[in-house]
Amino acid sequence: MTPATPPAAWPSVPALPDPATDRVVASGLVAELAYAFGGPYHFLLPDAFTANLTAMQKALTDAHVEGFVYYAKKANKAAVFVERAAAGGAGVDVASTAELREALGHGVPGADLMVTGPAKDPALLHLAVQHGATVAVDALDELDRLVCLASTGRIRPARVLLRALPATQPHSRFGMDDSEMTTALKRCREAADVVRMEGFSFHLSGYTLQPRADLAARLADLCRTARLQGLPADRISIGGGLPVSYTDAATWRAFLDAQRPAHYHAGKTFHTGDFYPYHAPVAGADALAALLATRPEGTGRALAELIRDAGIRLALEPGRALLDRAGATVFRIQGVKERDGYQIVTVDGTSLSLSEQWFASEYLPDPQLIPRHPAPATGVFPASVGAATCLESDMLTWRKIAFPHPPRPGDLLLYPNTAGYQMDSNESRFHDLPLPPKAVIDRTDQPRPRWRLDRHFT
Repeated sequence: MTPATPPAAWPSVPALPDPATDRVVASGLVAELAYAFGGPYHFLLPDAFTANLTAMQKALTDAHVEGFVYYAKKANKAAVFVERAAAGGAGVDVASTAELREALGHGVPGADLMVTGPAKDPALLHLAVQHGATVAVDALDELDRLVCLASTGRIRPARVLLRALPATQPHSRFGMDDSEMTTALKRCREAADVVRMEGFSFHLSGYTLQPRADLAARLADLCRTARLQGLPADRISIGGGLPVSYTDAATWRAFLDAQRPAHYHAGKTFHTGDFYPYHAPVAGADALAALLATRPEGTGRALAELIRDAGIRLALEPGRALLDRAGATVFRIQGVKERDGYQIVTVDGTSLSLSEQWFASEYLPDPQLIPRHPAPATGVFPASVGAATCLESDMLTWRKIAFPHPPRPGDLLLYPNTAGYQMDSNESRFHDLPLPPKAVIDRTDQPRPRWRLDRHFT
């Protein structure tokens, strides 16, 4: 293939440096695992998870806030991250009976589980009460079911947080409005012998810090109100929503300014609002520190100070932010087809392993081409990436990526930083294709990293 037009014609989104992933590639392990598995796979870097967790715990300590981190298990099914959460003094946020059982099976005490999600199954509520997990109650009928279960079982009081509907997102399907909350508090008082109302929680979409700080301050006030009514109410959960930064600010602005339908296969159209914000000015633990330093509207004091003065313990349930740089996804190129000025690459997997594609969006960090026969860069070779299925819409990357080599069958594509919400949220055995295995890679600081298969079970 003849090299295409200069790189400026093809907007790119290079991922931020990731030394651990670079060392795995340099060791030759990526190609060896592709050969061993005979298909696409994910590799996991649990040391990154541990580092992210430690940084968040430090942010809480530095702000003199008593807090507890729950890993949002829905972000990645791998067992190793649950194990790292337990080993690191964190809990796990679960939303199904299977998730709760697996968290228990991988070392998380019941008291360190947070049960979220709407309209919870009675079996899930029963297990939660049995094991002393905290339940974020989303509706009045759910509270009634929980009271009934706790009354019947007489095992221990059910631990609950009442989830509030955000005033800034009144059409959210999560949480209770002010009238429902008043009723819920009354029912908690009436059932105080079987229900321990420990505080409040919320589910807030988006990544802006100010609305999250404002709502947290409102819940702190609700805790005071509940205490005057005789309820314990000493905890609030702010959910997840800590952003991850995949690329730098200048790259992100340049991409949004430049991208247009001609840069995508079949003239696909994406607007700025269709994309996850792949750059964040502050991310992960830094975003948590910034949130704690934010002054809720009308208070004049930092959120951390308000929480301390109210004697409140802070819970948070990050997923993506704990999984930043904790893994990548690898596909093998099966075929290459020429089109008008670019190529269509077909790989040995599906976009079900890059979940962003299934939300009418695009996973934008540039995939890395790993040639079977390494050679110096020879130009710019734009290509889109399609899946090994018979669906026209099954594209891993609609965008024409400016590769430094012409992609060829047998080469590998590595999608970086996919551990958070990309790897397995939507995977299925479509076409009876096998699910990509997960390889856990330890000791990436050594010339020869060690690996093993993840112990997740279904």
